[in-house]
Amino acid sequence: MSPGQTGQAAQPKLPIAGVKNLIAVGSGKGGVGKTTVAVNLAIALAKLGFKTGLLDADVYGPNVPLMMGVNQAPAAKGERIQPLENFGVKLMSMGFLSPGDKPLVWRGPMLHSVIQQFLRGVDWGELDYLVIDLPPGTGDVQLSLIQTAPVTGAVVVTTPSDVSLEDARKAVRMFEQVKVPLLGIIENMSFLMCPHCEERIDVFSTGGGRRTASAMGVNFLGALALDPHVRIGGDTGHPIATFGADDKRAKPYYEIAELVMKEAHKASSVAGPTMTISD
Repeated sequence: MSPGQTGQAAQPKLPIAGVKNLIAVGSGKGGVGKTTVAVNLAIALAKLGFKTGLLDADVYGPNVPLMMGVNQAPAAKGERIQPLENFGVKLMSMGFLSPGDKPLVWRGPMLHSVIQQFLRGVDWGELDYLVIDLPPGTGDVQLSLIQTAPVTGAVVVTTPSDVSLEDARKAVRMFEQVKVPLLGIIENMSFLMCPHCEERIDVFSTGGGRRTASAMGVNFLGALALDPHVRIGGDTGHPIATFGADDKRAKPYYEIAELVMKEAHKASSVAGPTMTISD
């Protein structure tokens, strides 16, 4: 299926009521820590004083509820779903609606419908940023979102390994083909600091994200360590970014958040003013 086809008729890219910027976080493959990056990016934006939401669009593997420490069903008010909230971030995920281990076996049209419901059927209120955690790859969910919503820009997450970088390049090309501005590439699991001797260990190689960004003419947003504390934070529902910008392990996420905001502002300026709509 080409980037111009989703099995659905083309729809206008109408703004999301009250949402100023949509930031898509994607990856070419799974297992690179994309959701961890999206969660900590959203928390960092909120702690920096911006009204922030996080949409878990990874409907096949919705991990945001666990990572954000929220385990309840959202309420409805009239015809609008009310997002849940934690750490100052408004949240919506298929994991809230279909909890447990039961898998979703859905095809393109059903995915298109649920993504539109999450975008336009949720009462997001006024948001400066809505961070969207995409599924890995370049499939139906990505195309449904991109073709119907005015995405401000996309962030691609990769590890420094050659296998991950090969798929990351595909994700970059997908966003380019569908005219979504690339805000930059993040190299996750870039290195490990030995807890005993503090020697740096390049578990998955290193520097590949920066080199790929340079070769493709894309911004390099930063390198994130492979840190057990980051994993523990995600597993316990208390992500590392909640410790604030002064925490040495959380600080890189705040630095990346600042760069994402800067690049999103540039992308918005190039695109021109966006039409606003109200509920």
